[in-house]
Amino acid sequence: MYSTRLASWLVSLTMMLMSLSILAAPPKEIFWDDLIPEGHEQISNQEAASHDGDDKNWVQPDLDAPVVKALDGKSVSLPGFVVPLEGNSEVITEFLLVPYFGACIHVPPPPPNQIVHVKIKNGVPIDSLYDAITVTGTIKVESHKSDLAQTGYTMKAVGVAPFEL
Repeated sequence: MYSTRLASWLVSLTMMLMSLSILAAPPKEIFWDDLIPEGHEQISNQEAASHDGDDKNWVQPDLDAPVVKALDGKSVSLPGFVVPLEGNSEVITEFLLVPYFGACIHVPPPPPNQIVHVKIKNGVPIDSLYDAITVTGTIKVESHKSDLAQTGYTMKAVGVAPFEL
């Protein structure tokens, strides 16, 4: 009698878990253009960046750049490059995700709607800052300000993987 109830309970539990996994949609794959509202012309400073040491060339442009409010609270995956903020020699726990290598370090930061402030609870090893990664997590439309840049988005990451085309 107990084995029949247990078997029935296990079948019900398995069906419920399968239903939940079907309902849980995979993260939406987004790209940097998706972080800019439709119809907004973006200021880009990647090509115009100067390395002559003049402080005016290191000013972050368009601090009021609009964000896409519909992304708030969505599960997404976004490729980009890491600018470390917190961590140790083994892992990083907090970083800026930027659309191109060197943003905020070798060239001025892009507008806030092109930077995501990422936190990942247990940290993640990053082998090379030259390599693109894909970050998966819940994106929020909220600003974060650090010494390096102001961001238009934040993300609680649940995974980081090497970027693959």
